Amino acid sequence: MANQWLSWLPFLPADVPADFASPREVAAFELAQALPTLSPNLHVSLAEDDSLGEGFHAVRRGDDVTIFGGKTGLLYGAYWLLMALASGSALPEDHSSAPQYALRMINCWDNADGNVERGYSGRSLFFQGGKLTYDPARMRQLGRMMASVGLNVLCINNVNVHDPAQLLIEDDLPDLAKLAAIFRPFGVRLMVSIDYSQPMRHGIPTADPLDERVQAWWKHQAEVVYAAIPDLAGFLVKADSEHRPGPFTYGRNHAEGANMLARALKPFGGMLVWRCFVYNCQQDWRDERTDRPKAAYEHYVYLDGQFDDNVILQVKNGPFDFQVREPISPTLLAMPKTKLALEWQLAQEYTGQQIDIFAMPVMWQELFADMPRNSIMAMAAVSNLGNDACMTGHPFAALNFFAYGALAWDPDACQPDDIIHRWIRLTYRFAPDDENALADVLLGSRHAYEQYTAPLGICWMVTPNQHYGPSPDGYEYQAWGTYHKADRNAIGIDRTADGTGYVLQYPEALRRRFESTQTCPDELLLFFHRLPYTFKMRDGRTLIQRIYDDHFEGYEWVERAASILKALPLPDFDRALVDERIGRQLHNAREWRDIINTFFHRLSGIEDVHERKIYR
Repeated sequence: MANQWLSWLPFLPADVPADFASPREVAAFELAQALPTLSPNLHVSLAEDDSLGEGFHAVRRGDDVTIFGGKTGLLYGAYWLLMALASGSALPEDHSSAPQYALRMINCWDNADGNVERGYSGRSLFFQGGKLTYDPARMRQLGRMMASVGLNVLCINNVNVHDPAQLLIEDDLPDLAKLAAIFRPFGVRLMVSIDYSQPMRHGIPTADPLDERVQAWWKHQAEVVYAAIPDLAGFLVKADSEHRPGPFTYGRNHAEGANMLARALKPFGGMLVWRCFVYNCQQDWRDERTDRPKAAYEHYVYLDGQFDDNVILQVKNGPFDFQVREPISPTLLAMPKTKLALEWQLAQEYTGQQIDIFAMPVMWQELFADMPRNSIMAMAAVSNLGNDACMTGHPFAALNFFAYGALAWDPDACQPDDIIHRWIRLTYRFAPDDENALADVLLGSRHAYEQYTAPLGICWMVTPNQHYGPSPDGYEYQAWGTYHKADRNAIGIDRTADGTGYVLQYPEALRRRFESTQTCPDELLLFFHRLPYTFKMRDGRTLIQRIYDDHFEGYEWVERAASILKALPLPDFDRALVDERIGRQLHNAREWRDIINTFFHRLSGIEDVHERKIYR
């Protein structure tokens, strides 16, 4: 079973041969195995045109199709053609497509011991017992999945680098090179997360980026690494955050820290991806001056224009940490002289842990609405993969991997409902009524999950550490800076100019929109404002009534979704997983509904106008 889970690629049952060395070989093989079933009269030719790079151009004249493209462009064109046929789409006479972003990355948070940080699909696909240990056939399946949706970089290890993962660029380098060779025919390059203090393992008493000994060590190690893997995409670094080492220890800024590493990679064409997830994780909850969402902007914006040209700053989509609802990170809008990567989380850490259904494309498309296209040159997503028979834990979580690829390729080329319908057609080939029923569930899942978990932009009411299930005050008095400050009168954080000032980090148009309760979106109201429970929403309801209603409605949606899913003709393997997980989602939604409504009723003393059951 492990190698037979194909999600949206069921028309490609045969494994790609292990001896293939080029994307063109893979493209020809996939076409040869799928066309006799999908379109037996169609004849497809591949014509290499390096000027197209990763893009491709397909020309159809009757039953003859020619795909033009560079080495990986041919592969992407072949997958586009096959998925168009498999989904029942009409083939145009001419079709051109090219990626909007040069790097389209998957960031795995796999540890060398085989555990996956925030992993909800089993253990690591890459590691076990401190060593690189993997199933080559499964690696080829992952390469196929990535290539079919246009993803081209895979970072296999956790950004929190611990022993012995540090050995990936040292003793384990030969094994890493073998893994790189498996992914190369799929146009996928490896990237490695590194420990900033790694030179100190070799007798150097410091990791100061301006120390010549440190610079020399990294220069030498880059030479060693690239001799083994000439097409390595580069290094990924998390520094000075959540107890990870970094340049702050030595009084240096992050431009100085990043540029030192980038210069070691530069001769080999390597990129240095530097995460901007930097904040004080030892905040005193009594301190009302510090507002965690302000941290990334304050650490980085003053450095705009100081980073080398092979440095990419990787910025989370929101200013907190992958919450159900956050505003766009202002850092993404404020560094025009710096290369930026937008970071999303496929792993459903705060969004249901691949138990609760949460289709992400709607959320992501909303994010793009506030983002200038020229501010981003790379995309990154935290992986939702693991070694379960279903590599994404929940069969429906594969949609998010699929959707990320589509949006990372070109966010303007497709809408969430189109992506969802295309994924369903490829995966299940349902009759139209069943397709529409599942699409409705998936399209509504984000809103429903938000209704029963995150009232009006309030974050972090989750069980500490595991982050699944409700705990209204779980983080309220901890050091992570994640507070809602609910009392008997009001709830929310005042982040206006008169409050913490966070809103001042935004361009003028967004600042005005967020600062007024009259124009701030309801979904972000309590993120930006502290308001009494009796505050009148634009629809006439009080704030507390909106909280009650949302939690009841969210649970009712899960009940309806469970009924719809029960009636769908899912394959046996999917059926067992879907049934088990919707049962757990029903329990989770009920807990959220009852605990959160009870919490706010006990605080406010205000009754539900509809007199529904709230526990006293």
